[in-house]
Amino acid sequence: MVHMPRPTREQIEDEILETAATLFARHGFKETSIQRVADAVGYSKTGLLHRFPSKEALQRAVIDRAVGEVRAIAAAAAELPPGRARDRVVITGVARLALDRPGAVALVLSGLMNAPDSEFATVLDDIGQLVFGAFGIDDPDCAAAADPMRILRITGALGALAVTSVALHDKPYPAALDDIVTVSCDALGHGRAQID
Repeated sequence: MVHMPRPTREQIEDEILETAATLFARHGFKETSIQRVADAVGYSKTGLLHRFPSKEALQRAVIDRAVGEVRAIAAAAAELPPGRARDRVVITGVARLALDRPGAVALVLSGLMNAPDSEFATVLDDIGQLVFGAFGIDDPDCAAAADPMRILRITGALGALAVTSVALHDKPYPAALDDIVTVSCDALGHGRAQID
């Protein structure tokens, strides 16, 4: 009989937060109950409430983690001027996050895609601004920052990243980080030869 080590507190919390992020992205905050999250992770509702005392506390933990992860990506690119190198750093960070935490990326991107008056747009607006800001969209010294085509390309690159990483996550042919970065940078219009 093989004895599996018990997961650490951190591993359990990661699993809960990732699962909750996936369910929030798919069903919305209102439609995702504590029981639904507990069932998805295989814990009792009581056990889940022991870790997160309310649905709102769980939502806040999921959002805080997503904000922290996006801020770290933005910080890694902050010193670079808007353009190819900065885009690659941001795309690589988001792609790595998508491979490690597809639920978190699905949640972040669902916030970008919902109507302005939806629950997600209200709650996740700051994350969307952080994502676009990481690409230098908010840089007043960069004329390309406000270019509608650049905004469209960034949106397309994030869409390509989300589809390739999230949709292929559980398949027998998972997408590799470099492949996702290449596809996403291509969507930004940089082309492979110019990036590598």
